[in-house]
Amino acid sequence: MGIVEKEKVRLLAIQMESIIGELNLNIETVKNLLIANLDKYDGADFVFLPEVWTVGWHTPDFIKTAETLGESKAVKMLQEIAVKYKTNIIGGSFIRKDKDNYYNTCPVINRKGDIVATYDKNHLFSYYGDNEGDYITRGSAPVMVELDGVKLGLTICYDIRFPEIYRAYRKAGADILVNMAAWGKAKKIPWDSMTTSRAVENQSYMVALTQTGLLADNKENLGHSMIINYEGKILDEIEEIEGGVYAEVNLPEMYEFRSKCTVLNDIKQSYEVIIK
Repeated sequence: MGIVEKEKVRLLAIQMESIIGELNLNIETVKNLLIANLDKYDGADFVFLPEVWTVGWHTPDFIKTAETLGESKAVKMLQEIAVKYKTNIIGGSFIRKDKDNYYNTCPVINRKGDIVATYDKNHLFSYYGDNEGDYITRGSAPVMVELDGVKLGLTICYDIRFPEIYRAYRKAGADILVNMAAWGKAKKIPWDSMTTSRAVENQSYMVALTQTGLLADNKENLGHSMIINYEGKILDEIEEIEGGVYAEVNLPEMYEFRSKCTVLNDIKQSYEVIIK
């Protein structure tokens, strides 16, 4: 029986505080958090991590912590956890080196420990003193991955400001939308409103997770990770601490809701604006 046929799918999102530039320390922190929360909740079907948990949100440190996909210590640790707990891991993101280019990359690992997909961040945040685009090459396309019959649409942080990518995932059949972030505390209203909106407008479950703790220059991460249902209800959330966000979601219930409220059928072929 595929997981999509089950009544409940177990989701676990890990919120943590990265220490800027400390790859090995951050790997150990995430490993311990994964073990503690997977033991606490007796496993999960899908585990999610935040953006750049390996390095923290400080773009000048991105390159020094970069790893190739095949030799990444961070990815290898996630593969070991996936095998031990027989869980699928949506691995947040790390800085991936590929020849002369660097990407903000999410690795996707199945229950057997295989890397089944990667997603490179499509929209790079280079405003208000941040300069991600100076270091990172943007991804070429959205990536939806299917694991155990569940389809997940992957996005990273600044991608949340582009509803087009989420609508594309919904049209492609996504069940769960994911945004893995390192989101600043000063932008709480945009985070809360946009993550909820992406769930509601696409009638999809939404995993919205970010880091907590200090950034460089005394800035702080928001630390408000959530699992949101297809009607915008928060199923579980966490504030400014390290820990897990857990929910058992009902996909058949979501499919029934979609069948009764067929909003995608009402989308017009064109929204060309008439200017008068």
